[in-house]
Amino acid sequence: MPATGRKISYQEFLHRDYEFFRAPLAPEMEFYDTIRSGNLRKVKNLLNEPFHTKKGLGVLSEDPLNNLKYHLTITIALVARFCISGGLSQAEAYNLSDYYIRLTDEARSPEEMSEIHKEMCLHYARLMLALQKSTITSKAVITCIDYIYEHLHTRITLETLSSVTNLSAPYLSRLFKKETGYSVSEYILNKKLETAKSMLASSDYPIAEISASLAFPSQSYFTNVLKKDCGMTPGQYRSANRNTDHNLHRALMR
Repeated sequence: MPATGRKISYQEFLHRDYEFFRAPLAPEMEFYDTIRSGNLRKVKNLLNEPFHTKKGLGVLSEDPLNNLKYHLTITIALVARFCISGGLSQAEAYNLSDYYIRLTDEARSPEEMSEIHKEMCLHYARLMLALQKSTITSKAVITCIDYIYEHLHTRITLETLSSVTNLSAPYLSRLFKKETGYSVSEYILNKKLETAKSMLASSDYPIAEISASLAFPSQSYFTNVLKKDCGMTPGQYRSANRNTDHNLHRALMR
């Protein structure tokens, strides 16, 4: 696939709306994972659809307002748990969820609940982003991380980041390792793998297209690094994590 195709495919993954998926659970799980990752730009894009107009909500109450309240409460609980799994302290996550659940209980209109939903999602996403950057002090490394997030669809090198930050490659390499604990290449690979996992679990993209869209050298390389990372091939990871997401959702719906 040519470079332009890779870029379009990755951008489509970032910006598509909920109705892209054949399976109704997949976009929901992607949304929670996006908040957990602290990807604020993508969360804002996904919040374009107001909560109270979201299609496919089950009937938990015959009263429309109560039905929305129950669904929003479940959503808040899921967001809190996803963020805890991403490193947010239980105390902070649960205190925040209690606060937003109380606001939900007091809400008097669907529009008010959509505003609560938006505020809650952005609040958690900002906390997760801050958590990721909490050990980073230099502007140069933060600039590198922002660049990496925005250019996962390309081949990113230390030389590229050196040019972006106007620092020498050897100095930037040492600084990046000191502040993140990873070499530049390790960090880039980790972020590509995180995104690939999200795409596998929450989209119907073919594995070859996911590999190409994230600029892995080849599908076999992608398979090897994923297997080394989590012990599963892309197909195995997709199957296992769709089952996990389904079980998590069912447990919280009870």
